Amino acid sequence: MASAYLGIGSNVNAERHVRIAITWLQDTFIDAAFSPVYRSPAVGFDGEDFLNLVARVETHAGPLELKHLLNAFEDSHGRRRDVPKFSDRTLDIDILIYDDLVLDGPELRLPRSEIVHFAHVLKPLYDLAPGLWHPTRQQTIAQLWSDYDQSSVELQPVDWT
Repeated sequence: MASAYLGIGSNVNAERHVRIAITWLQDTFIDAAFSPVYRSPAVGFDGEDFLNLVARVETHAGPLELKHLLNAFEDSHGRRRDVPKFSDRTLDIDILIYDDLVLDGPELRLPRSEIVHFAHVLKPLYDLAPGLWHPTRQQTIAQLWSDYDQSSVELQPVDWT
């Protein structure tokens, strides 16, 4: 059984889509856990704010099988793949870390590089798993967050009751 950390984001009917994703992850995977939810500005384009969080799931699926499962779920909820990389999303669910696996393939790269570049990925991961070891940076997520330039962070916690 593997532990996978998933980045989840939406900026199209965001609250609805994030709630759908949380419910699906709880129903589909063993021992799903979630970070707080944050609102952050769109990155790379002008668009509505995103809601972002990180989930940890336990899974028997291999990394590529998990990626395909997540992509199918995104697609079933209106995810478009014929648009630019930086554009509106009904749902975006990315594998951030899968155990201590390091992959650099055409279909999947792990750990995901966005972890250390974007606060909307790193902060929720820190909230959920500060002691998690980043397999290529050789630091904990807490150390990475401590080293992150937090002066530019535009995250607003969302009351998610």
